[in-house]
Amino acid sequence: MEPLLLSKREKRRLAGQYADLCLTCGTCAGGCPVTGVAGLDVRKVVRLALLGMDQEVIDSKWPWVCTLCGRCEHACPMNIDLLALIRSARGMRDREKVPGVLHKGVAMCLKTGNNVGIPKEDFLFLLEDMGAELAEELPGFEVPVDKKGAKYLFTINSKEPFGEPEDMMFWWRILYAAKESWTTTSENWEGVNWGLFTGDDASMKEVVGRIVKNYKELGCEYLVLPE
Repeated sequence: MEPLLLSKREKRRLAGQYADLCLTCGTCAGGCPVTGVAGLDVRKVVRLALLGMDQEVIDSKWPWVCTLCGRCEHACPMNIDLLALIRSARGMRDREKVPGVLHKGVAMCLKTGNNVGIPKEDFLFLLEDMGAELAEELPGFEVPVDKKGAKYLFTINSKEPFGEPEDMMFWWRILYAAKESWTTTSENWEGVNWGLFTGDDASMKEVVGRIVKNYKELGCEYLVLPE
């Protein structure tokens, strides 16, 4: 493993973006909503990385309370790619030490197609049952699943079918009223990619690839994500 968060090779290849250009002006930290948490801020993280103190950053709480909102990067007068630095720190954390349930959710999504592990049969039963309920209000309504040629392919945030299924009815009503052609899928329908948030690029790409595969096979025109 490369000892520095920003390897010398990367700094040569991306010299206009990376942290060796830092002026230590603190503009990034001034606009950051989590400055001071765990005794760190963006400017300090950059300095630690340049001093080779990678492990201090990797083991700290700070990269995980950062929201990746990008305000620091937008404000930086040297246009340093600060979000790449923070995500690299997340990616270098031992997966078993990733905070909360994020890594477990990534593993579950790779295994089952969604972050909370809802079985396919249960998911389809829920959609059918809720569709029938909504049909009492909206004549002829049903939840389209794996519908080829639909205009919109919708992915779903798994927290909705898991804990707040009624929330899905709000956007179903809108699509019904607009007479839009849409569908969701029976497999790999998760729309929240925790690989992105944990710095797990390989898993992130795998999840994205599965969604794109559904999109192409169904021949949809637009892909809609809930985040």
